[in-house]
Parts: sequence; C-alpha cells; structure tokens
Amino acid sequence: MNAPLAHGAALPLMLTELRLPTIRAQWQSVAEAANRESWPAERFLSTLLDMEMAEREIRRIERHRNESQLPPGKLCSNFDFAAVPSLSKALVMAMTEADAWLEQGGNLLVFGPPGVGKTHVIAGIGHALIERGKRVYFTRTTDLVQRLQAAKRDLRLPAEIAKLDRFDLLLLDDFSYVRRDQTESNVLFELIAERYERRSIALTANQPFSEWNQVFPEPAMTVAAIDRLVHHATILELNVESYRRKTAEAKRTKNARRNPATTTDDN
Repeated sequence: MNAPLAHGAALPLMLTELRLPTIRAQWQSVAEAANRESWPAERFLSTLLDMEMAEREIRRIERHRNESQLPPGKLCSNFDFAAVPSLSKALVMAMTEADAWLEQGGNLLVFGPPGVGKTHVIAGIGHALIERGKRVYFTRTTDLVQRLQAAKRDLRLPAEIAKLDRFDLLLLDDFSYVRRDQTESNVLFELIAERYERRSIALTANQPFSEWNQVFPEPAMTVAAIDRLVHHATILELNVESYRRKTAEAKRTKNARRNPATTTDDN
C-alpha cells in the first residue's frame, strides 16, 4: 500500500475533487502570507473562500452574458443620452438598478424610428441586469417567431416557451417587423400570454400600436397582445432624428473637409 500523501501534496487533489479551482491555484501564496503574518485560521480560510466566490461570480456573469446573445459593446455607459433628449437617463439607470419591475413581470416598450438607439437602450439594460445576477435573452423578433413556429410544427411549443421561462427578461428587437402575411405570428401571442405578469419582456418597435394589426392575424389578438404588454409597462419614445444617419453625415462632412474634391480640365 502506498504511503499517504503529505498534506501539501494531497491538497491540490482534494481541491480538484471538490471543484475549487481558484483555491487550488491560490492557496500556496495565501498560505505563505498567512504564515509570514501569523494570520488566525479564520482569516486564512475566509480569504480563500472569498477568492473562490469572487471568481465564481465572474464566471457566472460571463456564462450568462454568453447565453444572453446580447450585442457586445452596447452598454448604458456608452449610450449618447445627449443625442436623445426625450430619453430620461435617470429612468433608464433606475431600471438597471431596481428589481421590482422584473419581480412583477413588468415590461419595457421602446418606440422610435430606425437608427435612434432603441436596440442600444434595451441591450444596455440587459447587460446591466446580468451584472446584478439576472438572466436575459436577446433576439430579433422574426428569428424567435421562426423558432416558435418550428416548435409548434413539431408539437413542442409549450416546451420551447418553457425554455424561455428561465430568463427574467426576454429582449425582442424589431418587434413590428413581424408580418402576419409572412408568418403565423399567433405563436408570438402565445409567448406574450404565457409570460404575462410572470416574466418580463422588453421590445423595440418602429411602429405605434395603431399599426400592430399588421403583426397579429386577428384584431382581437392585436388588442389582447397590446393589453398584456402595456399592463405594468414602462414606455420610452425616442422621437429624434436617426443617430446613425447623423453620425454618417458628420463623418462625410469631416472627410470632405479633410480631402476636398479637386477638379481637372481635360480640354
């Protein structure tokens, strides 16, 4: 029989078995500091456990950020609130810091023309909520409708909707791009109805409610969907000139000044 391993040699194996990778990587340096400074055992242990918990939190956030499908880089911290005077920065930041609206199954509806930053707003809120321990999922609405349609054809729509139920917030981008003549968008209504007052939805839309009859196959379904979405909802309207267009025009002007056009006379 082999002799028992010395404590120092056995410890990495035990930490691997217990799935404590951060402690396994750091215990020796922490132990050296503890021995050098005569730490009490409680401080030594709590230091290692704090390091393990902090690293687990980092990994959890990264894992949830990856599964969220959120566009990277679209954060509240780099959104140009000055370019959208109608949008309250205080309100947006409050939604990233408060959990009450998510606990109530509240919704966020963001309206405005293309290019004003609607996607950036909901993505920024989504990124911030992940930092607070929430799970979110971002998708183009048309992509989600196709996914739900396929599930319905395979007789597994309830199971597919249940998969989305694990997310505290479902972010539906370009909601009004769905067209009833292109897809059976009643599956979208089933999703809205299932999440009503239980799980939250954030969506962006270019068109007002009055034009949503183009999304759902029946007027009664349109009214019912709007009613469920608006109840407990925060509505943001970004009625400004396209931010993307302004940026492009400013870039063209800058380039024109830097490289003025020259003319030549070939005659």
